[in-house]
Amino acid sequence: MIDIKIIRQDPQRFKQAAEHKRMSCDIDTLCSLDDRRRTLQQELDQLKHEQNETGGQIALYRNPKSKFYQQALDQGQTAETLTAQSQILVDQMADLKEKAKGLEDEFREVNEQFEALLLTVAQPADPEVPLGKDDTENVEVRRVGDLPKSDFEMVDHVALMTRLGMLDVERGVKLAGTRNYVLRGDGVLLHQAVLRLALDLMVQRGFVPMGVPVLVRDEMMVGTGYYPGGEEQAYRCERDQMSLVGTAEVPLTAMHGEEILSEEELPKKYVACSTCFRREAGAAGKDTYGLYRIHLFDKVEQVIVCRNDEELSKHHHAEIVQNAEDVLARLELPYRVVNVCTGDLGQGQVQKFDIETWMPSRNGYGETHSASRFYEYQARRLKLRYRDGQKKIRFCHTLNNTVIASPRILIALMENHQTADGRIRVPEALRAYLGGREYLGGQ
Repeated sequence: MIDIKIIRQDPQRFKQAAEHKRMSCDIDTLCSLDDRRRTLQQELDQLKHEQNETGGQIALYRNPKSKFYQQALDQGQTAETLTAQSQILVDQMADLKEKAKGLEDEFREVNEQFEALLLTVAQPADPEVPLGKDDTENVEVRRVGDLPKSDFEMVDHVALMTRLGMLDVERGVKLAGTRNYVLRGDGVLLHQAVLRLALDLMVQRGFVPMGVPVLVRDEMMVGTGYYPGGEEQAYRCERDQMSLVGTAEVPLTAMHGEEILSEEELPKKYVACSTCFRREAGAAGKDTYGLYRIHLFDKVEQVIVCRNDEELSKHHHAEIVQNAEDVLARLELPYRVVNVCTGDLGQGQVQKFDIETWMPSRNGYGETHSASRFYEYQARRLKLRYRDGQKKIRFCHTLNNTVIASPRILIALMENHQTADGRIRVPEALRAYLGGREYLGGQ
């Protein structure tokens, strides 16, 4: 969420941000609602002042022991006259209360419209973000690693894993419908090994491991920017006003919502391994084969909550990208990093770097990681604040990135490390998690 004061300083900037991100937001109506909201608040404040004054006068007219009452009698007024005058004030008070109720009702309605519209404002992208309409216009930053070369016919991950008894797509679909699967045997062990390798690396780097809920209140989805707008992608429990998360970013970032931290506590660095759920609404017919676009997966997610400092945020952004790259290096996989263009950015993201890992069956790079920085966008929604050295309360900055997500990463692992005899070579960094095995499958 963006501070309305900042929006009013340069509304054109936020109109342009929405245009660049291909989002809809009526900034003019938002500002008009804010004007009306301010006017109503001023009128309510004036009415409250008048009510206080009138209430005080009524008390004077009705209190025979007050100095005012005795002076009025001394000046020739009677008790009956004072009572009549107090009744006039009572009638005025009733009129004031009725008028105030009407203004309060209008203020409530206008404020609800204002707050709903404010939630749709797009955060302007960083100047380093390339302009573009969609992911086809993301800009490559670097490539790392050599693409696999083989003197045998390589096969895709579904064929490999099915043949080696590691995957059962047919029964996954029988159990839960399309885009579902069952991992078996070494498939489960490899999946768990990858997650544990990533988690251990992050703990070594000072991130605190957390076990967090994956079913959260809708307010947490709003606070992290997934609602409104992302409801169709989430599995919702409308009866309980709760949602299954698509990433541990939600509970990790929202955990300190409504709190005021001390500056000395920052940065908060958290990592969590959780199951994630995504409906993939609107993806009909897209990436339906194999493990690329599925409804259920596990992910190790890293989140940083830091001081309100843009240069510091950029530093942490580079840090979390490097953490993910270091995991891929340990998995001995070729990848590239792309600077995501404006049209492919989310509403609250200032800048995002995607990491795409080489997948031979796709004859290209497939997205496996997404690193985002938000500045105070999420923190303002969540009321996530800290007290700085001057005792001033400020909103935090937040960032997040995938450390690893599986089983999607198994596509790259299986396909890039397959051997001519049909086995899978285990990267050295994973062997300790697989009983020292150098190969999976075969003799």
